[in-house]
Amino acid sequence: MTAASQPTVHRVALGVNIDHVATLRQARRVDYPDPLEAARLAARGGADGITVHLREDRRHIQDADVERLRAGISLKLNLEMAATREMTAIACRVHPDDVCLVPERREELTTEGGLAVAGNERVLAPLISALRDADIRVSAFVDPDREQIEAALRAGATAVELHTGRYCDASDPGSVRRELDALGGAAEHARSLGLVVNAGHGLTVANVAPIAGLPGLRELNIGHSIVARAVLVGMEAAVAEMRAAIDAATGGRAA
Repeated sequence: MTAASQPTVHRVALGVNIDHVATLRQARRVDYPDPLEAARLAARGGADGITVHLREDRRHIQDADVERLRAGISLKLNLEMAATREMTAIACRVHPDDVCLVPERREELTTEGGLAVAGNERVLAPLISALRDADIRVSAFVDPDREQIEAALRAGATAVELHTGRYCDASDPGSVRRELDALGGAAEHARSLGLVVNAGHGLTVANVAPIAGLPGLRELNIGHSIVARAVLVGMEAAVAEMRAAIDAATGGRAA
Protein backbone atom coordinates (compact mmCIF):
# COMPACT_ATOMS: atom_id res chain seq x y z
CA MET A 1 0.00 0.00 0.00
CA THR A 2 1.41 3.40 -0.97
CA ALA A 3 1.54 6.30 1.47
CA ALA A 4 -1.12 8.09 -0.57
CA SER A 5 -3.52 5.14 -0.32
CA GLN A 6 -3.12 4.48 3.39
CA PRO A 7 -6.20 5.22 5.52
CA THR A 8 -6.28 8.56 7.29
CA VAL A 9 -5.36 8.39 10.97
CA HIS A 10 -7.71 10.54 13.01
CA ARG A 11 -6.73 10.51 16.67
CA VAL A 12 -9.40 11.93 18.96
CA ALA A 13 -8.08 13.14 22.30
CA LEU A 14 -9.59 11.64 25.46
CA GLY A 15 -10.26 13.87 28.43
CA VAL A 16 -11.13 11.85 31.52
CA ASN A 17 -13.55 13.50 33.92
CA ILE A 18 -12.74 12.41 37.48
CA ASP A 19 -15.57 14.20 39.30
CA HIS A 20 -17.07 10.98 40.58
CA VAL A 21 -13.86 9.88 42.21
CA ALA A 22 -14.46 12.89 44.40
CA THR A 23 -18.16 11.96 44.73
CA LEU A 24 -17.12 8.68 46.36
CA ARG A 25 -14.72 10.52 48.67
CA GLN A 26 -17.29 13.14 49.67
CA ALA A 27 -19.84 10.45 50.54
CA ARG A 28 -17.85 9.83 53.72
CA ARG A 29 -15.99 13.17 53.95
CA VAL A 30 -12.67 11.31 54.05
CA ASP A 31 -9.46 11.92 52.13
CA TYR A 32 -9.75 8.96 49.77
CA PRO A 33 -10.02 8.10 46.94
CA ASP A 34 -7.68 10.87 45.85
CA PRO A 35 -8.57 12.62 42.55
CA LEU A 36 -4.91 13.39 41.93
CA GLU A 37 -3.99 9.72 42.17
CA ALA A 38 -6.90 8.92 39.86
CA ALA A 39 -5.63 11.49 37.36
CA ARG A 40 -2.16 9.97 37.36
CA LEU A 41 -3.60 6.49 36.79
CA ALA A 42 -5.77 7.87 33.97
CA ALA A 43 -2.63 9.24 32.34
CA ARG A 44 -1.05 5.79 32.49
CA GLY A 45 -4.17 4.38 30.84
CA GLY A 46 -3.92 6.75 27.88
CA ALA A 47 -5.79 9.91 28.88
CA ASP A 48 -4.76 13.05 27.05
CA GLY A 49 -6.28 15.38 29.61
CA ILE A 50 -8.14 15.56 32.90
CA THR A 51 -11.51 17.28 33.29
CA VAL A 52 -13.13 18.38 36.54
CA HIS A 53 -16.28 20.35 37.24
CA LEU A 54 -15.96 22.72 40.19
CA ARG A 55 -19.63 23.13 40.99
CA GLU A 56 -20.93 26.08 42.96
CA ASP A 57 -22.23 23.74 45.68
CA ARG A 58 -18.89 21.86 45.80
CA ARG A 59 -20.71 18.53 45.85
CA HIS A 60 -17.67 16.61 44.59
CA ILE A 61 -14.57 18.43 43.33
CA GLN A 62 -13.23 20.99 45.80
CA ASP A 63 -11.11 24.08 45.22
CA ALA A 64 -8.08 22.30 46.66
CA ASP A 65 -8.52 19.45 44.18
CA VAL A 66 -8.23 21.83 41.25
CA GLU A 67 -5.13 23.43 42.76
CA ARG A 68 -3.47 20.06 43.41
CA LEU A 69 -4.29 18.83 39.92
CA ARG A 70 -2.87 21.96 38.35
CA ALA A 71 0.38 21.47 40.26
CA GLY A 72 0.51 17.68 40.15
CA ILE A 73 -0.18 16.53 36.60
CA SER A 74 1.47 17.19 33.27
CA LEU A 75 -1.66 16.48 31.24
CA LYS A 76 -3.94 19.23 30.01
CA LEU A 77 -6.38 20.35 32.72
CA ASN A 78 -9.89 21.25 31.61
CA LEU A 79 -12.09 23.03 34.17
CA GLU A 80 -15.83 22.84 33.70
CA MET A 81 -17.58 25.69 35.48
CA ALA A 82 -20.65 27.87 35.62
CA ALA A 83 -20.36 31.25 33.95
CA THR A 84 -20.03 33.31 37.12
CA ARG A 85 -17.62 35.92 38.39
CA GLU A 86 -16.60 33.65 41.29
CA MET A 87 -15.66 30.78 38.99
CA THR A 88 -13.94 33.10 36.53
CA ALA A 89 -11.77 34.49 39.34
CA ILE A 90 -10.86 30.96 40.48
CA ALA A 91 -9.96 29.91 36.94
CA CYS A 92 -7.81 33.00 36.38
CA ARG A 93 -5.98 32.24 39.64
CA VAL A 94 -5.48 28.49 39.16
CA HIS A 95 -4.97 28.76 35.40
CA PRO A 96 -6.25 25.52 33.85
CA ASP A 97 -5.36 25.02 30.21
CA ASP A 98 -9.02 25.01 29.17
CA VAL A 99 -12.30 26.17 30.63
CA CYS A 100 -15.64 24.78 29.47
CA LEU A 101 -18.64 26.91 30.43
CA VAL A 102 -21.58 24.72 31.43
CA PRO A 103 -25.11 25.27 32.74
CA GLU A 104 -25.63 24.46 36.39
CA ARG A 105 -28.65 23.97 38.62
CA ARG A 106 -28.32 23.04 42.30
CA GLU A 107 -31.02 20.35 42.17
CA GLU A 108 -29.75 18.47 39.10
CA LEU A 109 -27.96 15.15 39.41
CA THR A 110 -25.72 16.01 36.48
CA THR A 111 -25.62 18.55 33.66
CA GLU A 112 -28.96 18.19 31.88
CA GLY A 113 -28.42 20.11 28.66
CA GLY A 114 -26.37 22.67 26.84
CA LEU A 115 -25.63 26.20 27.95
CA ALA A 116 -28.11 28.86 26.78
CA VAL A 117 -25.56 31.05 25.02
CA ALA A 118 -27.97 32.67 22.55
CA GLY A 119 -29.45 35.74 24.17
CA ASN A 120 -26.80 35.79 26.87
CA GLU A 121 -23.79 36.86 24.82
CA ARG A 122 -23.46 40.20 26.63
CA VAL A 123 -23.31 38.45 29.99
CA LEU A 124 -20.88 35.78 28.83
CA ALA A 125 -18.55 37.91 26.72
CA PRO A 126 -16.79 39.74 29.61
CA LEU A 127 -16.19 36.46 31.46
CA ILE A 128 -14.84 34.78 28.34
CA SER A 129 -12.67 37.80 27.61
CA ALA A 130 -11.18 37.68 31.13
CA LEU A 131 -10.39 33.97 30.73
CA ARG A 132 -8.82 34.46 27.33
CA ASP A 133 -6.78 37.40 28.65
CA ALA A 134 -5.41 34.90 31.20
CA ASP A 135 -4.34 32.69 28.27
CA ILE A 136 -7.03 30.10 28.99
CA ARG A 137 -8.81 28.47 26.06
CA VAL A 138 -12.58 28.74 26.39
CA SER A 139 -15.29 26.44 25.10
CA ALA A 140 -19.04 26.42 25.62
CA PHE A 141 -20.98 23.23 26.32
CA VAL A 142 -23.90 23.45 23.91
CA ASP A 143 -26.62 21.34 22.39
CA PRO A 144 -26.13 20.50 18.69
CA ASP A 145 -27.94 23.66 17.64
CA ARG A 146 -26.68 26.18 15.09
CA GLU A 147 -28.03 29.17 16.98
CA GLN A 148 -26.14 28.21 20.15
CA ILE A 149 -22.95 27.50 18.21
CA GLU A 150 -23.06 30.85 16.46
CA ALA A 151 -23.79 32.61 19.76
CA ALA A 152 -20.75 30.91 21.34
CA LEU A 153 -18.58 32.36 18.59
CA ARG A 154 -20.07 35.83 19.08
CA ALA A 155 -19.44 35.62 22.82
CA GLY A 156 -15.76 34.91 22.20
CA ALA A 157 -15.42 31.15 22.69
CA THR A 158 -12.88 29.41 20.49
CA ALA A 159 -14.40 25.95 20.90
CA VAL A 160 -17.68 24.20 21.55
CA GLU A 161 -18.30 20.94 23.33
CA LEU A 162 -21.36 19.28 21.84
CA HIS A 163 -23.77 17.76 24.34
CA THR A 164 -24.17 14.09 23.41
CA GLY A 165 -26.78 13.27 26.07
CA ARG A 166 -29.78 12.94 23.76
CA TYR A 167 -27.82 10.59 21.50
CA CYS A 168 -26.84 8.46 24.49
CA ASP A 169 -30.44 8.38 25.77
CA ALA A 170 -31.97 7.47 22.40
CA SER A 171 -33.68 4.08 22.66
CA ASP A 172 -34.39 3.05 19.07
CA PRO A 173 -32.31 3.02 15.87
CA GLY A 174 -34.28 5.85 14.25
CA SER A 175 -33.78 8.16 17.22
CA VAL A 176 -30.10 7.27 17.44
CA ARG A 177 -29.69 8.11 13.75
CA ARG A 178 -31.48 11.45 14.11
CA GLU A 179 -29.38 12.48 17.08
CA LEU A 180 -26.18 11.39 15.38
CA ASP A 181 -27.13 13.35 12.27
CA ALA A 182 -27.81 16.42 14.41
CA LEU A 183 -24.42 16.11 16.07
CA GLY A 184 -22.68 15.62 12.74
CA GLY A 185 -24.37 18.68 11.25
CA ALA A 186 -23.56 20.76 14.30
CA ALA A 187 -19.93 19.68 14.23
CA GLU A 188 -19.64 20.56 10.56
CA HIS A 189 -21.21 23.98 11.14
CA ALA A 190 -18.94 24.73 14.09
CA ARG A 191 -15.86 23.81 12.09
CA SER A 192 -17.01 26.03 9.23
CA LEU A 193 -17.00 28.93 11.69
CA GLY A 194 -13.44 28.15 12.77
CA LEU A 195 -14.39 26.66 16.13
CA VAL A 196 -12.67 23.64 17.67
CA VAL A 197 -15.21 20.84 18.15
CA ASN A 198 -15.26 18.63 21.24
CA ALA A 199 -18.07 16.43 22.56
CA GLY A 200 -19.19 14.61 25.67
CA HIS A 201 -21.85 13.52 28.16
CA GLY A 202 -23.17 10.02 28.75
CA LEU A 203 -20.67 8.27 26.51
CA THR A 204 -19.67 4.66 27.17
CA VAL A 205 -17.46 2.06 25.50
CA ALA A 206 -20.62 0.69 23.88
CA ASN A 207 -21.82 3.93 22.26
CA VAL A 208 -18.69 6.03 21.75
CA ALA A 209 -17.70 4.82 18.28
CA PRO A 210 -20.14 6.85 16.14
CA ILE A 211 -19.33 10.03 18.06
CA ALA A 212 -15.59 9.46 17.88
CA GLY A 213 -15.99 9.05 14.14
CA LEU A 214 -17.49 12.51 13.56
CA PRO A 215 -15.21 14.28 11.06
CA GLY A 216 -12.93 16.86 12.60
CA LEU A 217 -13.76 16.06 16.22
CA ARG A 218 -10.89 17.14 18.45
CA GLU A 219 -11.67 15.73 21.90
CA LEU A 220 -14.10 13.62 23.88
CA ASN A 221 -14.64 14.27 27.58
CA ILE A 222 -15.91 11.17 29.37
CA GLY A 223 -16.30 10.61 33.08
CA HIS A 224 -19.08 8.63 34.72
CA SER A 225 -18.79 5.46 32.66
CA ILE A 226 -15.00 5.38 33.08
CA VAL A 227 -15.14 5.91 36.85
CA ALA A 228 -17.92 3.31 37.18
CA ARG A 229 -15.84 0.80 35.25
CA ALA A 230 -12.78 1.72 37.32
CA VAL A 231 -14.59 0.56 40.47
CA LEU A 232 -14.42 -2.96 39.00
CA VAL A 233 -11.17 -3.06 37.01
CA GLY A 234 -9.14 -0.05 38.14
CA MET A 235 -8.72 3.42 36.65
CA GLU A 236 -5.80 2.62 34.37
CA ALA A 237 -7.59 -0.35 32.81
CA ALA A 238 -10.90 1.52 32.47
CA VAL A 239 -9.23 4.42 30.65
CA ALA A 240 -7.31 2.02 28.43
CA GLU A 241 -10.57 0.32 27.43
CA MET A 242 -12.11 3.64 26.43
CA ARG A 243 -8.94 4.70 24.63
CA ALA A 244 -9.01 1.46 22.64
CA ALA A 245 -12.69 1.89 21.74
CA ILE A 246 -12.06 5.41 20.44
CA ASP A 247 -9.00 4.37 18.48
CA ALA A 248 -10.80 1.40 16.94
CA ALA A 249 -13.50 3.76 15.69
CA THR A 250 -11.15 6.31 14.16
CA GLY A 251 -8.07 4.46 12.97
CA GLY A 252 -6.15 6.41 15.56
CA ARG A 253 -3.60 5.03 17.93
CA ALA A 254 -2.37 5.78 21.42
CA ALA A 255 0.47 8.29 21.56
